Amino acid sequence: MKTQKGKLVVVSAPSGCGKTTLIQRLLERNQSLVRSVSYTTRLPRTGEVNGRDYFFVSEDDFKAKKAADFFLETAKVFDSWYGTSRDFVLEHVANGKNVVLAIDVQGMKQINQKRTSNKLSMISIFILPPSPDALQERLRNRKTENAGEIDQRLREAKAELAQKHLYDFQVINTDIDRAVQELEEIVK
Repeated sequence: MKTQKGKLVVVSAPSGCGKTTLIQRLLERNQSLVRSVSYTTRLPRTGEVNGRDYFFVSEDDFKAKKAADFFLETAKVFDSWYGTSRDFVLEHVANGKNVVLAIDVQGMKQINQKRTSNKLSMISIFILPPSPDALQERLRNRKTENAGEIDQRLREAKAELAQKHLYDFQVINTDIDRAVQELEEIVK
């Protein structure tokens, strides 16, 4: 009996919308989902673990992987590179697993363009903040960026929000439990 192929679940959101928290809770509640760990050239934040949160690599390593067509998608975000392992995704999808990717709009567009050639079934979900003020407050409260970086993230968020229509679904993260429930319903 042939295994039914899995699908790619792409989740995007501006910084501070709670994407990482929502995905973490979704994965805890749904053992059948697999999270793809992205590669990045940025430095780890406090508490982040290599291989769990990201694969932290040098820019030279990243460029070599990119040149070798290692990535399904790549994007430069706030002066750091991010990418998704092509083999990881294709192998798990071929084995019937639904793979969750936390990527930005640039990456989603790349995957969307290539999904036919990669034979990928994909659903895309955009996470929205309750309001622009709530997003600004979340970014300030997490205390991981300085004022200039927060302003840059808010400008980028505005550009990303303008592209939310490119996604199959949109979830407003007003309440974490409700947002996770919405994600579960979409994935099922």
